[in-house]
Amino acid sequence: MGQLDGKTALVTGGTSGIGLATAKRLADEGAYVFITGRDRARLDAAAASIGAHGVQSDISKPEELDTLAAEIAAHGAGLDIVFANAGGGDFATLADVTPQHYRDNFDRNVAGTVFTVQKTLPLLNDGASIILAGSTAASEGMPAFGLYAASKAAIRSLGRTWAAELADRKIRVNTIVPGPIETPGLTGLAPADQQQELLDGMAANLPLKRVGKPEEIAAAVLFLASDQSSFMTGAELAVDGGQIQV
Repeated sequence: MGQLDGKTALVTGGTSGIGLATAKRLADEGAYVFITGRDRARLDAAAASIGAHGVQSDISKPEELDTLAAEIAAHGAGLDIVFANAGGGDFATLADVTPQHYRDNFDRNVAGTVFTVQKTLPLLNDGASIILAGSTAASEGMPAFGLYAASKAAIRSLGRTWAAELADRKIRVNTIVPGPIETPGLTGLAPADQQQELLDGMAANLPLKRVGKPEEIAAAVLFLASDQSSFMTGAELAVDGGQIQV
């Protein structure tokens, strides 16, 4: 018996890194899993590798979220778990920020999350669990990462509000806060010949002296998705090697 037998889950950005590892873990625990991704070939490969239902979707485009919601509705079981994982960001100092950079960060991380949850809200079964993807950046002042950090601070605030709004349906909303995790999204912030240096530098600043693995975040998302966290809502769960704790 899996922890999620009979449950239906959605993982956005499920084609690599944390999203893929989490979708696999939820499926391994018995859930029927929908995953999204923008690239059809990568989406199909990821879905096949874990036995998930892939839906090509860009969370920054509301019309594609409508298509996603329609496919989930057609499955006929509603939704018990939403992991709003898709997002991202890149470096730009205040002097270098452009309107496009602003839109890219906030459309993906804030608008994408808002409208993913909004569009799936009618599908959520009472007692469902929503997990939002936060970041340690929201609690730090990392130079050149200001817009990304601000967008993730907005996610933390939304998690609190939605937890209050949805409590009457016993829907729980929590935010997971990964530290540095070895994923394509993280290593892609540096040129190929500097990626290991980036990871080593991050590890050196952590109490545990290593970066995390996507499977470690997946285990924490499973906790928030399951009845093991039944008395948690509106909370942040940091899985960060101690980065903002110590």
